[in-house]
Amino acid sequence: MQKKNWLILSHGFNMDGRASSLTITDKIPYLLEAGVKPHVFSAITGIKDARFPHQQFLAWGPAAFRFDFRHWVANQYGRGWFYKVSTGLVSLLLAPLIALEKFFLGYSSQWSWAMPAFVHGLRLIREGKVDVIYSTGGAWSAHLAGLWLKKKTGLPWIVEIHDPLVIRKDPNDQGFEKPKNRDAQFRQYLEKQICKYADLAWWFTDGALHYAKVRNPNLNTPGNARGFVLMPGAEPPGGLDANQAHSYSKQLNLCHFGSLANDRSLSTILNALVPLLSKYPEARESVRVHAYGAPLDPLTTEALKSLKFDALLLAHGRLEKDLITGKSGRERVVERMQAADVLVLLHGNDEWCAEYIPSKLYDYLWTGRPIWGITHRNPQLDQMLLDRGAYLSPQSDPQAVALALERIWLDWKSQQLIEPKWLPVGVDQAAYRILSEVNTLTERSA
Repeated sequence: MQKKNWLILSHGFNMDGRASSLTITDKIPYLLEAGVKPHVFSAITGIKDARFPHQQFLAWGPAAFRFDFRHWVANQYGRGWFYKVSTGLVSLLLAPLIALEKFFLGYSSQWSWAMPAFVHGLRLIREGKVDVIYSTGGAWSAHLAGLWLKKKTGLPWIVEIHDPLVIRKDPNDQGFEKPKNRDAQFRQYLEKQICKYADLAWWFTDGALHYAKVRNPNLNTPGNARGFVLMPGAEPPGGLDANQAHSYSKQLNLCHFGSLANDRSLSTILNALVPLLSKYPEARESVRVHAYGAPLDPLTTEALKSLKFDALLLAHGRLEKDLITGKSGRERVVERMQAADVLVLLHGNDEWCAEYIPSKLYDYLWTGRPIWGITHRNPQLDQMLLDRGAYLSPQSDPQAVALALERIWLDWKSQQLIEPKWLPVGVDQAAYRILSEVNTLTERSA
């Protein structure tokens, strides 16, 4: 490899449990093995990596500063009284500035991290220490900094788009209309700039690349970005016990991990419990739905009250690092995953589901546990689940969801839950594809 010095722009690098962090941090060992010399720029929200130069910068805007400060204090001191007092005081002091920032710009909070990333990146490039600029999301501020550096220096710029930048709201919306939200307007602009100026750009699903091409016909034409699809995969998580055999208990434990919202809600499962309990009243004593990693969404909270299912759903919140055992949040999550009877994969019900696969799926695949996918308009995701053996139901069909839950209940009672095929998606394939594409890019420009 000729271009070895990579500047990696990743706002959330080494943030425990964050999907956008794992997407890049899991690739690092393979990049190092191939001779890449990374220099990482990130926010202060993650843990500093000692294997290579890793600089952490405070964002210059007040909203991002508040966000970063909260995570930094939590990393350093936990979420006890000091966290509550210090973050509350900072939030109070910054409130007027945040209001002004929102009024005049209207961008998502992390946008301003692009400014220190650009300034320090430009200095590094002028010192001759960068061959390739690599920006990766979550936060789109990394791509904005990459764009500015590309325009200023002309160095090769490769872009990893973690989530679609342009969100479509219905099947007839291709993302052409100018959105009213200023953050969405800027993301639409940024996508166009990526497709014009990046040397390589990749999306994580077939649907995401398809709609990006519809909006940007110049993609994959001479002089513009070469776009392709790359499954991010996941490394075998720390704490994974490959020899752990599953044992049936007195309860059927349906476990969901990750964020919840009204468009990705456990109320889907709670509503499906109604016909199940009507047909099998004894299931009330056995079925338990576990929520890890996020507060309950409003629809779930409302369903709990109206259906009186409080005893059936257990909300565990986010699993942080255990200071007593030393286990990371990710290790604790994996332990709970492997103890589940069935892992629930909620996809959502928005049109943008056609362009998105929950990153949690890649962790699920390593656990060897049955997966119940409740999906929406994504043939690629459906096929992945079917190929591996899974319970599958469309989000838009409540009857199909209820039938899938009944099947899971009957399979559990007979101790014959689906045995999934062992077909995890590792990170190695993603890292090697990126390295190959960069090598090809280098050869073409030589």
